[in-house]
Amino acid sequence: MQTLRNTVRSFLSTNNSAVIFIQRKGLKVYNPPVKIENVEYPEKNKLKIMEKVPQYPSNLRPFKMQKKLRLMRGLETIHNTLLHKQYGIVATGGGRLKYGHFEMIRMTLLRNFDFNNIFAIWRVDAPWQPVTKKSQGSRMGAGKGSIDHYVTPIKPGRVIIEVGGDIQYFQVEKVLKDIAAKCPFKAMAVSQEILDKMAKKEKQEEENNLNPWTWKYIIQNNIGGCHNWISPFDKLWYTKYV
Repeated sequence: MQTLRNTVRSFLSTNNSAVIFIQRKGLKVYNPPVKIENVEYPEKNKLKIMEKVPQYPSNLRPFKMQKKLRLMRGLETIHNTLLHKQYGIVATGGGRLKYGHFEMIRMTLLRNFDFNNIFAIWRVDAPWQPVTKKSQGSRMGAGKGSIDHYVTPIKPGRVIIEVGGDIQYFQVEKVLKDIAAKCPFKAMAVSQEILDKMAKKEKQEEENNLNPWTWKYIIQNNIGGCHNWISPFDKLWYTKYV
């Protein structure tokens, strides 16, 4: 304080013009928190523990199946909207969820939230598709390998989890983004507002497109004989979901 007074005195002694210092304390005014009403809470507000192995009746033995990559290709047409119209994680690429991924999602939410006024629900089934694997060093042949683990196939556009309650998006955004980054496929944290903006933007781009040579037009009209070299899935989704 003494140094500041000496500096002011020396400045006033060398300048003829009068200088007035007014000390003011800054005051920040924040908007009041938004109260979210009309929230329908589920019966259990925490994510349940998924079964690592599906339970079959005693008269059935666990079955094996092919890879069935079609379960991960194309667009999800059913579970692609938020039921509670709040927040969640949506897959933007196809893949498979293992039991470890389910536990990662569940424990990450438990460590970051106390679930007093919020909830989280699964939007995917427990692992059900068997994945076989042969023992290391075994030779080719001798039939299909034994079941190693179970997975849940995911299509692009599938909602993985939903989070809601008396909470705003900025409070859950970081946690949801961390979970999405750890998923074995491309995913993103979304809110209902973000989904509405994405749907509106996609519709505007489709309506205002001035280029008639779209992939849909090229594939439907077999321009350049593209049907001879494109994938059968490109004929369905027009190269949108690879």
